[in-house]
Amino acid sequence: MTVNFGLNGRVAFVTGGASGIGLAIAVGIGEQGGAVGLFDRAGAAFDDAVAAVESVGGRAIALAGDVTDKRSLDEALEGLSARFGTPSLAVNAAGIANAAPAEEMSVEQWTTLYDVDVTGVFLSCQAEAQVMLDRRITGSIVNIASMSGRIANRGLMQAHYNSAKAAVVHLSRSLAVEWAERGIRVNALSPGYTATPMNTRPEMVDRMKTFAEQVPMQRVAEPHEMAGPAIFLLSDAASYVTGIDLLADGGHCAW
Repeated sequence: MTVNFGLNGRVAFVTGGASGIGLAIAVGIGEQGGAVGLFDRAGAAFDDAVAAVESVGGRAIALAGDVTDKRSLDEALEGLSARFGTPSLAVNAAGIANAAPAEEMSVEQWTTLYDVDVTGVFLSCQAEAQVMLDRRITGSIVNIASMSGRIANRGLMQAHYNSAKAAVVHLSRSLAVEWAERGIRVNALSPGYTATPMNTRPEMVDRMKTFAEQVPMQRVAEPHEMAGPAIFLLSDAASYVTGIDLLADGGHCAW
């Protein structure tokens, strides 16, 4: 039997799809023959994102919304289905990050991050799965976690982010078990340090060189390097893979 990494004719919903890792994966899906719904906050650089997917021969539609709003997700999925057909693939890459000493962190800062990075992932998975289950579609969902879900990053005070990403990993396992018999695979992909817009925020800029030195490969990842692992998990090549957390960290966690 031929190993099939292709996504020809498949439709994907990508949260956080207008920039960073989400966009890089969306472009990869387009390269493999898939159509993509790029779901991101209002005001995101949708024109550039759609053009990036189309430049590699893919099809894309911009879908503005909020991952913390179930109705927003449902409406976006309906719009994607009307345009390209029912999605059988999903990547949940929407997320935020910031830092503060744990003893000084406000409840608002903690809650805001958890609302997006954990509740937003759950609501996204729920909305995506409802579409697939209602139509009895075999599907695959990939949640973007982080190696920070396994380690406490040296020099970064982000207890909320680290614990949120650990929650995403275990959420993915839990959903994988719930939906396995009904044809939906759910996996987590955990990037290491990656040169995304999120990692150019002020508290990160001066640290990136140091972080690169902490990685066995002696560099941080480019966003497009997350597309391959995600496409593997989405594709039929991973048809017997569910409930895993795939590290793509340049060997960082192997030290």
